Amino acid sequence: MPAIKLGSGPEFSYSDQGGTGSPRAVVLIPGPTDSWRSYDPVLASIPDHLRGVAVSLRGHGDSSKAPTGYSIDDLASDIVPLLNGLGIERAALVGHSGSCLVARRVALDAPDRVAGLLLEASPSTLSGDDNLRRFIDTVVSTLTSPIDREFARSFITDTSSENLPPVLIEDLVDDLVKVPAHAWKEMFASLIDYDDTTELARVEIPVRLVWGEDDALVPRWMQDQLVDLLPRAELTVYPGVGHTPRWEQPSRFAQELAAFASPLLD
Repeated sequence: MPAIKLGSGPEFSYSDQGGTGSPRAVVLIPGPTDSWRSYDPVLASIPDHLRGVAVSLRGHGDSSKAPTGYSIDDLASDIVPLLNGLGIERAALVGHSGSCLVARRVALDAPDRVAGLLLEASPSTLSGDDNLRRFIDTVVSTLTSPIDREFARSFITDTSSENLPPVLIEDLVDDLVKVPAHAWKEMFASLIDYDDTTELARVEIPVRLVWGEDDALVPRWMQDQLVDLLPRAELTVYPGVGHTPRWEQPSRFAQELAAFASPLLD
């Protein structure tokens, strides 16, 4: 897969397909610890007319592994330079779970570059969340590099469905173990401190919330809260689906993404 280096800064691994280099694109941002490869099932179903770019954020997959710089603000600060480097003038940003906070931060800080947001399993805020705090204290704080493969596998399967294809699971594990322990620790510490909910009224672009009704990590009430906070948000619920709808129903997710993003990028 190609890589792009931002001046003297990090190098990013990414996948770029369809749209023949269009200056308008769907940019897919994986959730914490995932690489661009976590969007592979969706990329395969995005229509050819729509440019789809999935990127591994710093510290993830084959992107650069800096000793620090993994807060929500740090990760968000890379997106506009990435758009510039890839020749993208305006993008529909797609986020999953914690990376929805990254996508929202970009929309808040660079509204002229973001046409819309599709937020999959988005928390409203995880600030002070007791379950996340326990996970950080009992699991994340104990991690060492390299990340154990069995831990990585259980982390993926425990937060999704039992129906994931084994090949996809192994691909995801291959990339997840590349994330250094110090990146895990800084990212998750930022997740539990970050709260943009008082700013969301300024996000005036269309927002599509996608949520699986069996999501054990992000509750329904957070989706309802986001509908109230975001002026142009709509919620789509996937029945019988867990925390990562795009892995369980990739074709449906891709179709709805294309239907949402295409009018915004024309």
